[in-house]
Amino acid sequence: MRIVRDYQFVEDQDRGASVAIGNFDGVHIGHQAVIGLARKMGGDAPLGVLTFEPHPREYFAPALPPFRLMSPQARLSRLEKLGVDRLYELNFNAALASLTPREFAQNVIADGLGLSHVVVGADFCFGHDRAGTTDALRAFGDEMGFGVTIADLLAQGETRVSSTAIRQALSDGRPRDAAAQLGHWHRIEGVVIGGEQRGRVLGYPTANMSIDGLHQPKLGVYAVLVEVMNGPHKGQYHGAASMGVRPMFGENTPNLETFLFDFSGDLYGATLSVGLVDYLRPEQKFDGLEALVAQMDRDCDRARGILATL
Repeated sequence: MRIVRDYQFVEDQDRGASVAIGNFDGVHIGHQAVIGLARKMGGDAPLGVLTFEPHPREYFAPALPPFRLMSPQARLSRLEKLGVDRLYELNFNAALASLTPREFAQNVIADGLGLSHVVVGADFCFGHDRAGTTDALRAFGDEMGFGVTIADLLAQGETRVSSTAIRQALSDGRPRDAAAQLGHWHRIEGVVIGGEQRGRVLGYPTANMSIDGLHQPKLGVYAVLVEVMNGPHKGQYHGAASMGVRPMFGENTPNLETFLFDFSGDLYGATLSVGLVDYLRPEQKFDGLEALVAQMDRDCDRARGILATL
């Protein structure tokens, strides 16, 4: 995958793509449908995704609680798995935010990136104050020489497929409902960082990861699928993970601690992708370490049983 971050400096080989436009937070089945249409409509053209970093919501309201389902790197990894050839990850700044719908269509889509075709969802808005509509985009395409396809919004039953619905499912401790809309397990991806090594003492050494900047799923214990993405232990594992603040030890910053079944080795500095499969129980404070370890034994037994059925 080739990555373009400035629409004003684009090499010839990165022009002419058929592109899906959006934020693609989570890369859920609706996003995948839009990307699929871009592939279909583009013929032999490179398949691209046009998105923005930071997310416009982060830019306009930086004080809001973290809401993102995935980091930019995790989004890139997911798009690569879908066969995307070009990622146009444009820097969302004051200059880009101030473009009128016409200026966005002319300066970014037509002249800057030289796109051959664009596909957007039916609720797509663009340009300053989100004033541009899908009808306006079609008209600009006719005028400026790029094709436009509007993708229908997807629904599951009475629930529209959306990043908002996925966030709610995760907040409620319903990772399988989130996965149904995502088309894959919700994964938290990041580098293993140093911890207090209490798990090692308890017989449950864990890989610790920050969830800073990401939407916080319901705190508690999960059955998880783990991919070690690099290093000598690269591969797929089953495990159990605790998402929370470690009430037994007076911590208050949420993180993710993952115990890999049947694993021995050092994961510090490795990148992990931890997929949430089932919510097992909420966080709780125990009378002592013996009670904590006994519950961890039960959690792991239950997680092994769940994961064995996948």
